[in-house]
Amino acid sequence: MGHTFAEKLLAHYAKKNDVVPGEIVTVHPDHLLMHDNAAPIVKKITADLDVYGICDPSMPIIVLDHVIPAADEKTAANHQLIRGFVKKYNLPYFYDVGEGVCHQIVVEKGLALPGKLLLGSDSHTCSYGAVGAFSTGIDRTEAAALLLTGETWLKVPKSIRIILLGSIHSPVSAKDVVLWVIGQIGASGADYYSVEYQGDVAQFSIDDRFTIANMGVEMGAKNAVFPVDKVTTKYLQSLRVASTQYTAVSADPDAVYASTLNVPLDEIPPMVAVPHHVDNVKPVAEVAGIHLHQCLLGTCTNGRVSDLKVAAKILKGKTVHRDIRLLVLPASRQVYLDALKEGYIDIFLKAGGVVLPPGCGPCLGAHQGVLAPGERCLSTSNRNFKGRMGCKDAEIYLASPATVAASAIHGVITDPRSEVKP
Repeated sequence: MGHTFAEKLLAHYAKKNDVVPGEIVTVHPDHLLMHDNAAPIVKKITADLDVYGICDPSMPIIVLDHVIPAADEKTAANHQLIRGFVKKYNLPYFYDVGEGVCHQIVVEKGLALPGKLLLGSDSHTCSYGAVGAFSTGIDRTEAAALLLTGETWLKVPKSIRIILLGSIHSPVSAKDVVLWVIGQIGASGADYYSVEYQGDVAQFSIDDRFTIANMGVEMGAKNAVFPVDKVTTKYLQSLRVASTQYTAVSADPDAVYASTLNVPLDEIPPMVAVPHHVDNVKPVAEVAGIHLHQCLLGTCTNGRVSDLKVAAKILKGKTVHRDIRLLVLPASRQVYLDALKEGYIDIFLKAGGVVLPPGCGPCLGAHQGVLAPGERCLSTSNRNFKGRMGCKDAEIYLASPATVAASAIHGVITDPRSEVKP
């Protein structure tokens, strides 16, 4: 009997010939991601660090991104503590304010590679399955222990196979696909499962795969992964990552899955997740006309150059509706620079948009773009539960960059097919 991606990879890291779903294994991950929450993690083990130090200085990746620049003294003090921690232990993988959103940075810097195991103190660590890694979130206490010992435990997950069939056609995008999938599976339908995307995946760029893998946790998945193919290797070559630096892991043809979902790509229209659950999805046509106050374009879900390009094409020569605040959030400094070079930032500014520094603030309601009671935001981010953008009495709708751009022009939720012909 064959093995799934998760079973094969975790067996390798547990140094075992074979593992089965439900088995507890001890592993030594390649990297541990932390962001602003590195401060409370370090505070948990300050005394132990003074005695034992860090197990492996090359394991932590720290990116300051959640509240940047610091919005208050407490945040500034935490950033200061983190910078001191990095210097004290000479950590090589530290990215300060303005470098970008942590998940984008991990992939962009070539730190997530096929067949590698990465854990992170953030739930959207599952994003790295875009390049064939096993990546998942852990809590702060686990992260603290991992810094000291270099090892932790994982339960081998069962696996779900999602087979992508057919083709998508602009303006339908990867975001619409993953919203449709979550609507089918449910917000908890893949709890502690490994999700493998198979089928007609060659049409999906790494940016597309990032968007889909990023939202794996929104259906409860432990990780979400794409196969390593020519798209993956070409992307890694662009990062100057040699094929000798990784060994891809793929499921066996006769692997056993808990369930299989077939996705008819040709039939998926532009989708919107309506308040207050990500799996509460509807075709945009069913919610078109709902008035908005803010539109957010970007974040770790849809803040890459390809996403900004889609929105810029729609907004070029247009003006953001007078009732709308359009916030544009590039996922990294490099994305920002590339978007500047391509003229997309100029288009956003001339349309009336506000370009923010690369970070997470508006997405989680911590900084820049907090909503007021009664306001509605259409966002390309990944969560829409109550209070997510800083106000429990506001409403958040999730959609693709095309839908957000079209809606920003009209001031109401708008089908992007009215602006972009298939």
